[in-house]
Amino acid sequence: MATYVLVPGMWFGGWCFAELTEALRDQGHRVFPLTLTGLSERAHLLNGGVNLDTHVQDVTGVLAAEDIRDAVLVGHSYGGMVITGVADRMPERAGSLVYLDAVVPEDGDSCWNLVTDAQRRWYLDVVDSGYAARPLPFFDPRATPHPIASLLQPLRLTGGLSQVRRKVYVYAAGWDGESPFTEVYHRLREDPTWTAHALDGGHNLMRDAPQALLKILLDAAGPDQP
Repeated sequence: MATYVLVPGMWFGGWCFAELTEALRDQGHRVFPLTLTGLSERAHLLNGGVNLDTHVQDVTGVLAAEDIRDAVLVGHSYGGMVITGVADRMPERAGSLVYLDAVVPEDGDSCWNLVTDAQRRWYLDVVDSGYAARPLPFFDPRATPHPIASLLQPLRLTGGLSQVRRKVYVYAAGWDGESPFTEVYHRLREDPTWTAHALDGGHNLMRDAPQALLKILLDAAGPDQP
């Protein structure tokens, strides 16, 4: 039995993993689909101080409280920032990292500096309080404003990532237009320390390619290859 911790991207809550969560649990695994502070059912906690550190602490808190070890940490889109920070701070609890069409930060990176100009324009459409970026109009109606400080704060890393035994990148090859993650995918598929996959689906791979994604996640929890 493996333990999966699922971290959503911008504007979404743990609900975006509902189908994937059910499929993994049907196979006997523990699954924690998380909602980050200030979003979805936790939107009432939104304030100007909710930043990337807050979201990393959301996940490290669950790992500690549930005594989770050897976790498969899965981050979608912005969630790549979060799982990277979590694995750096608690490498002894992270067995595998799976980035779902996500940013892959290094020390000092913020989500803001890793995305395209078009995406930055999305971030600048803020709610009246100035605390959060509005969801795009075509998103799921459950999407809620995303804390802007979490997109601007640089991630500080201390070297803990070197202890994580497996890193997987899953690229969505079916964007409507140019994907902002193409360069990341091409770089990582040439890196022998990573396993890279390309799936025929849009950015929301949980919806567009659930069966193929399920297989990748099951493999990510398997024994190391010799």
